[in-house]
Amino acid sequence: MIEVTLSDSLAQIGKFGRTRARVARTSRSIDDVGRQAVFFARAIAHIPWAIRKHPKEVLRLVAEISMGTGALAVIGGTVAVVGFLTLASGGTIAIQGFSSLGNIGVEALTGFFSAFINVRIAAPVIAGIGLSATIGAGSTAQIGAMRISEEIDALESMAISSVPYVVSTRVTAGMLAILPLYSLALVGSFLAGRFTTVVLFGQSSGLYDHYFTTFLDPVDVAWSFVQVLVMALLVMLIHTYYGYNASGGPSGVGTAVGRGVRLSLICVVAVTLLVSLALYGGSGNFNLSG
Repeated sequence: MIEVTLSDSLAQIGKFGRTRARVARTSRSIDDVGRQAVFFARAIAHIPWAIRKHPKEVLRLVAEISMGTGALAVIGGTVAVVGFLTLASGGTIAIQGFSSLGNIGVEALTGFFSAFINVRIAAPVIAGIGLSATIGAGSTAQIGAMRISEEIDALESMAISSVPYVVSTRVTAGMLAILPLYSLALVGSFLAGRFTTVVLFGQSSGLYDHYFTTFLDPVDVAWSFVQVLVMALLVMLIHTYYGYNASGGPSGVGTAVGRGVRLSLICVVAVTLLVSLALYGGSGNFNLSG
């Protein structure tokens, strides 16, 4: 017995073309979400296997991610990129905080502004953007080049499972590299805020340090590390997925990189929003009075 779907019937009579196209796009989008979910589950499930069977590859990728290779190594790879971004953001926050708070006569609270904004919003978001633009985009390009040059097919023909060796190792390396990278980035944003406020604007160092240490909550710092770890996991999974499924030659790899960066940036901002709502709600867990 042959089953004829509604879409097939409409296609045969040639009517409702726009509706059929819209339904087809929706169906492809749902299928793509399902394929991504299965791929992500496989990549995460094979992480212990990758660590146990391919430790040298994981260490090589950690070094490559952190310090870069080839021409990128000249500027220090991801360390320099994320460090520069967080230094710039920390200085910008201090400038805006000192100026805005000065308008209402409480520029002494610039230290609070730096401790509060950098930990909860600025440093995690900037680190996530830096990861997407460096580690993520590079992983998509590398895996995509392996796919179109049939290196991944060659691994499978040699009885080497491609997902653990190509994908899970990179996800593991990204998770291992993000902790020291984010530590440096967070310290850099703190130093940039202090330098801008104390040296450039001439505020007393004791006054700045008092409000900074008063409002710097270690629990917030710990949650910011958890937030960045979630971001790193999503960024690596998304970019490896698009690289692993790249097609269409070099132009297809470029398209995969663009799609990966687009989706990972959306996920970085979404994680920040959801974590902020879950942890801090509308109150922010602090009170100013006087």
